[in-house]
Amino acid sequence: MKRQITFYLLMFTVFTLQAKANGIKINPDSSVTTRHVVTIKGKPVAFKATTGTQPVWDKNNKIIASVFYTYYRRTDVADSATRPLVISFNGGPGAGALWMRLGYTGPHRIKVDKEGFPIQPYGIEDNPYSLLDVADIVYVEPVNTGFSRAYGGTPDSTFFGVNKDLRYLARWISTFVTRKNRWVSPKFLVGESYGTTRVAGLAYELQQEHWMYINGVVLVSPTNLGIRRDGPVEYANHVPYYAAAAWFHKVLPPEYQQKELEAFLPEVEEFTINELIPALTRGGFLDEATKKRVAAKMAKYTGLSEKAVLQNNLAVPANYFWKELLRDKGYTIGRLDSRYLGVDRDDAGGRPDYSPENTTWQHLFTPANNYYYTNYLKYHTDLEYFVAGHTRGWTREGSDIEQTGENLRQAMAMNPFMHLLVQSGYYDGACDYFNAKYNMWQLDPSGKLKGRMDWKGYRSGHMMYLRYEDLIKANEDLREFIQKAIPEKGQAAKYQVGK
Repeated sequence: MKRQITFYLLMFTVFTLQAKANGIKINPDSSVTTRHVVTIKGKPVAFKATTGTQPVWDKNNKIIASVFYTYYRRTDVADSATRPLVISFNGGPGAGALWMRLGYTGPHRIKVDKEGFPIQPYGIEDNPYSLLDVADIVYVEPVNTGFSRAYGGTPDSTFFGVNKDLRYLARWISTFVTRKNRWVSPKFLVGESYGTTRVAGLAYELQQEHWMYINGVVLVSPTNLGIRRDGPVEYANHVPYYAAAAWFHKVLPPEYQQKELEAFLPEVEEFTINELIPALTRGGFLDEATKKRVAAKMAKYTGLSEKAVLQNNLAVPANYFWKELLRDKGYTIGRLDSRYLGVDRDDAGGRPDYSPENTTWQHLFTPANNYYYTNYLKYHTDLEYFVAGHTRGWTREGSDIEQTGENLRQAMAMNPFMHLLVQSGYYDGACDYFNAKYNMWQLDPSGKLKGRMDWKGYRSGHMMYLRYEDLIKANEDLREFIQKAIPEKGQAAKYQVGK
């Protein structure tokens, strides 16, 4: 790894007020900058990494939060002001930004094996496929994630809710873009998991309240975006993912197991839409012959027994599937990434004791992230980096009801330049790939926006980029998407009849 040790400390304080979090002083407006060089796709890329905090103000211009960020800006280019800017969020809603920063698009990456499983000793290495060669990137940590905190006695509940979150983050982004002189840059919002709820809503909030128009939105392992799927659709939509997980664990009949995954899944998707959903719609009035026929087919596709499918009346819950698929072999499978195996106290039961992939990722990312800030980015604080779990009480009803899918549709309709990319791991059982497709299909019933929407699948789980092959492919898909979403010089933002 080639890395310049030279760095300089840029500490500035706009306000003299300081807050305390558990007795630790917080400076809501400060930063540290270091210089680095990494090799991306075989070429050296020089950049500055700025790590720090930027305030959130209320309507009376009082500081109410200190939001932490990490900003990578390439320095060996002629006109950085017009380079694409990627604004990246993780999910939760209480997850820190370390996952995509140190796993996916950032210039440095955690050390894992080729399939994305942890190795020791923990450490950091250059990311040879980082997105930094084509775009600058800022990773934003909402309140109570990372080192971000509420400030000046402001209650956490001020920020905890679907639309509360969007409002203060949109203002924060507007300030950041102004400070960094990035208003003329093509802008892209990238979110993972609940971060997809954020960026779908932010595309509209930024446009309507701050007159900031986004070139592209990337949804990595998306949530349902407020798009309803109750009853038969809710249960049926999981089946293509079940089939993918069963294919990975080699428990399917030879006629399916010998196919490539991408050749096998379309057959399961057609079954789901054309046979399973109609069968589930009839509920207890479905005739026995049809029920048995559908159950037999579903069993072949999912690796479950026909008896298990019938006992669940064709509506197999995900928890049951994670427990049942390899029950006879003594293992459970992961929720966020079903390639991972777990060991329960008892083989009996209807759900796994724990999520093996989640515990693995926590002990992999957390030490590496803390080491990275101290030793690479020279950022020092006594605050704990909140990886997850500090945003309980998140509201999703009333004024915070989630409708970010519709927000995104409106933003795209009003901005002919905006494009959408959806990225999904086939083995993700929490935000599964077929529901991600369903989102995209339902987003715009008119079909007029579908030419600006695309979906990509990967043979991995929720964090598909941990698998080396998919790290390469997914970042390349992002590069192509950015290029596609930047209009030609002089191109007008307008619709034309017949085009």
